[in-house]
Amino acid sequence: MRQDNNSRAVVLLSGGIDSSTTLAVAQSEKHALYALSFDYNQRHKIELDSAKKVALSIGVQKHLIIKFDLRAIGGSALTSEMEVPKIRIQDSGFKIQDEKNHASGIVHHASSIVPITYVPARNTIFLSFALAWAEVLKAESIFIGANAIDYSSYPDCRPEYLRAFEEMANLATKASIEDRLRFIIRAPLIAMKKSEIIKKGLELGLDYSLTWSCYDPRPGEVQSSKFKVQSYKEDSYERQTPKSELIPCERCDSCFFRAKGFKEAGMRDPLIKGDNEKTES
Repeated sequence: MRQDNNSRAVVLLSGGIDSSTTLAVAQSEKHALYALSFDYNQRHKIELDSAKKVALSIGVQKHLIIKFDLRAIGGSALTSEMEVPKIRIQDSGFKIQDEKNHASGIVHHASSIVPITYVPARNTIFLSFALAWAEVLKAESIFIGANAIDYSSYPDCRPEYLRAFEEMANLATKASIEDRLRFIIRAPLIAMKKSEIIKKGLELGLDYSLTWSCYDPRPGEVQSSKFKVQSYKEDSYERQTPKSELIPCERCDSCFFRAKGFKEAGMRDPLIKGDNEKTES
């Protein structure tokens, strides 16, 4: 499939490691970047602050945040009052064992069960918004940070799903029919482990202290600083940080994969305070 390095690109940006690295990859390909984030009333809404910081740090033409309420639908620990599972993962075969079921010996394989942090049809919803914006922008490329860890558990991160969405995009849009615009769903991290993704981002100069991964943040130290962003022409926002700063729980599956990725990459996670020494791989 043809790539035009001078073309516009819409990049899905949550503020996590994967989407932020994907934005850095798109930047390295000299695309004009249009970052797209979503406030869907998710439990870990703090990720939107990270998305804003990453977009500003990398430099995008525009960062659009679309707001809607997936809590009205529910069906996920990220959009309901369901408890976010705190899991332990055994090195052999990446077996996942829920702490609540540990005593009964119930063990699940990551590749055979969809976790309750799956949000129903989320990537289909996100990619549909991205496609609509790409059609208006006449942007050929749509980037998503799906990767090997994601598609082992989440059905809407699988390569075959992304290929199917790309096919649909080129059947269902005016731009593809009348203007012969060929939309391409780009997933540059699709075959990469978390450690490889982190190394790639560092090679591209990405600051991972700006990113966020935790599904279930907890209160940390008292803060009184103010963070201000001036960006994208006249747009700006200012917020007073909470009295109790939110920090990663270090126990959810997203925290686990982040920690494992940094360890295997031989690097420290800048979000984990007290982890000042380089971790041995």
